[in-house]
Amino acid sequence: MMGAGPVPIPASVAQANSIVINHLGNTMSVVIDQIKRMSRYVFQTNSEWVIGVAGPGSAAMEMAVSNIVFEKTRVLSVCNGFFSKRLSEMAARAGGSVYEHVVQDCHSADPDLVLKDIKKHKPEVLTIVHGETSNTIINSSLKEICQIAKENNILTIVDAVCTLSTTKLEMDNWNIDAVITGGQKGLSSIPGVSLVAFSSEAWKRISNRKQRSSHWCLDAKLAFNFWHNNSYHYTAPVSGLLALHEALRLVCQETLPLRFYRHEKCSIALQKGIEAMGLSLYSPPQSRLNSVIGINIPDGIKSSEICTHISKKYKVEIAGSFGLNIIRIGQMGEQSREHNLFRTLHALGSTMQDLGFQSDIPNGVAILESTIQKYSNATNKAENAA
Repeated sequence: MMGAGPVPIPASVAQANSIVINHLGNTMSVVIDQIKRMSRYVFQTNSEWVIGVAGPGSAAMEMAVSNIVFEKTRVLSVCNGFFSKRLSEMAARAGGSVYEHVVQDCHSADPDLVLKDIKKHKPEVLTIVHGETSNTIINSSLKEICQIAKENNILTIVDAVCTLSTTKLEMDNWNIDAVITGGQKGLSSIPGVSLVAFSSEAWKRISNRKQRSSHWCLDAKLAFNFWHNNSYHYTAPVSGLLALHEALRLVCQETLPLRFYRHEKCSIALQKGIEAMGLSLYSPPQSRLNSVIGINIPDGIKSSEICTHISKKYKVEIAGSFGLNIIRIGQMGEQSREHNLFRTLHALGSTMQDLGFQSDIPNGVAILESTIQKYSNATNKAENAA
């Protein structure tokens, strides 16, 4: 499974997902406490307002949006893809007065242009996606944009579903007020259990809001009772939480710096291998997301044809896109392993040949291998120097 998510899960995560315990018992209280502690490391925050969500990453999105945004809240939504547009729609459904800052195709959001719209619309909340899996664009100036928002007393909501634990993101140091992630991508856990972390400023707004949330399951204050007071909200997805606990443990065991390095190495190597094989990448380097790689395909063929063929003949799952005629290969969590790169690259090159298009598989594999080796040599030199 090398698509844009869900991703393969480690055996220990699968094993944890097979266990059922009392969702209000003492063991679950310990599990929840450890999930929060490990999550703070992964989010890079000291905030106590970490909450799990029984639902996909989109449910975590909606918890963040629907609790911070309410009737007549002025919202600026930075839109440069499918999921950033979803944040905009959620804010509008929550009753916000939403203004969309639309980013040019294949580009990251420009902090100076965002600032112009901030001065024009004077929003109370800003929504933005760190990594757009839909079109493989990363908002590489996220830190600067969040700093601008902070200086203008704006709360920021950031979708980090595909970037948390795969790409550097520091919630506290970057002044982010709500960070959203799903279990099924970078964390390499199961779909259906997600996380959201709120800053103290965001929680103050949630606590002081006069309008009651229209949601019940996604009411952050009700969820807080389970996640922090060991009291009943709804029946928690205990197996999924145990899987998430194990996935977070593996992230902490690996450490974020080494995990970031592994993802960078594997993604860059695969990108170079794809280009050496004769295909081009959709996103320019300065705004290219490493977690999901977008690949242009030749005229005369649809992405669905490639995805179907590579799945049926080579047993490799990749993805199409939302409206774009590109294919996408995931590089999140367990996807970012060297053996997966070689199999995927060879399967893609063979598929292109099977469908009547040229691909230089030997050259692609050689460049993939040499790029991995360069990273390994650099690591060895650094370790020897240390």
